[in-house]
Amino acid sequence: MAHGQTVTSLRTGGWSLAQSLALCLALAGCIGTSQPAAPPQPEAPPVVTPQTAKSAAAQAYFAQVQQTLLAQGMLRTDGGADIPVTDRMLAENFMRIALFDEYRRGSGGFVREETASNLRRWEVPVRIGIRFGASVPPDRQATDRARIASFAARLAQITGHPISVDDRNPNFFIHVVSEDEREALGPVVRATLPGLGPAEVAGITAMPRTTYCLVYALADSATGAYTRAFAVIRSEHPDLLRLSCLHEELTQGLGLPNDSPRARPSIFNDDEEFALLTDQDELLLRILYSRELRPGMSADEARPIVFSLASRLTGGES
Repeated sequence: MAHGQTVTSLRTGGWSLAQSLALCLALAGCIGTSQPAAPPQPEAPPVVTPQTAKSAAAQAYFAQVQQTLLAQGMLRTDGGADIPVTDRMLAENFMRIALFDEYRRGSGGFVREETASNLRRWEVPVRIGIRFGASVPPDRQATDRARIASFAARLAQITGHPISVDDRNPNFFIHVVSEDEREALGPVVRATLPGLGPAEVAGITAMPRTTYCLVYALADSATGAYTRAFAVIRSEHPDLLRLSCLHEELTQGLGLPNDSPRARPSIFNDDEEFALLTDQDELLLRILYSRELRPGMSADEARPIVFSLASRLTGGES
């Protein structure tokens, strides 16, 4: 992990961050030898902790954020088919989003500063582990879990890369937590990402309201291949903003870490016009996971291949 490379994406008034974790827990069991097995006991219902005043205030705040954005015609849920995207636009957007980082790692933590980077993506199967805070009710957990599983299957189909929910041996962790639970995540973050400094851990535990959600992704600095990711979703978000964060952080954690004001239609744009993955975003993912590209490529190496792929994907409409 000391040799890894951390990429950050966060959704701020727009969004996203990147780095990660893999925790293994060994469970030991006992088998009786002389007594008949006891009949199975029904599982106790999960204990849901009551909402705190801090969490209730955040819930009211983000409900107002969503309402305001919707009133402004933002958070569109269509694919943006009404907005033309040429092959050149697609290629340039890919270069800006995949080969630049939105944040750089400084001595005091992550600093928002666009910097050139090499291409990064997953080479091993992506196994998503979902962790809910005790404040998240079972019905809400079931909805979130179903949505994450469905979106993971869609991302796998788009990219041609194995992506699935696997709570047994995850390498991409999603924590859905309340304000109080997020503030207490420090030990989990440090255990998961021991290479992070105190300021970087505070990026999660002291996350301001202007950051809606985030993902840290960890790449091998020698190969550019991702090995872990760690995403945080606020449980106080209303339904659409919550789903929007899931789309944003799962997708950015696959290797599209930057945002661009020129990318439209796209969730990789801080203007919040689109809430969910768009038609152009799907094309960006197809380019990223093309076997013609490889992790670690520089912008100069990737550019001619990216422009060729964009031309083929759009029919060459410059």
